Amino acid sequence: EVQLVESGGGMVQPGGSLRLSCAASGFTFSTYIMTWVRQAPGKGPEWVSGTNSGGDRIDYVDSVKGRFTISRDNAKNTLYLQMNSLRPEDTALYYCTRNSGLYDAWGQGTQVTVSS
Repeated sequence: EVQLVESGGGMVQPGGSLRLSCAASGFTFSTYIMTWVRQAPGKGPEWVSGTNSGGDRIDYVDSVKGRFTISRDNAKNTLYLQMNSLRPEDTALYYCTRNSGLYDAWGQGTQVTVSS
């Protein structure tokens, strides 16, 4: 069974940092593109960042460039998202997703709230 389990969310003040993790199981993690998608209250899903199977090709949505860093450890079947200089507009439920051409597997999400 394919499973993606996110952790690391929480509440932080503006300017703070969080590191999200996504533990993958049930499939060959090292062969898939992996992405982070977020959904803010009352809004649709937004692609945030993605990395290819080897982790050497990475991209970000413009609003997080220079603040967020995606990485993966294929030996540990884990995807990460380091989030620095957080802003209130980063508040959302963050999902780890597997990309096989479709976003065909999602975790349950981890809540990130940025508020003073």
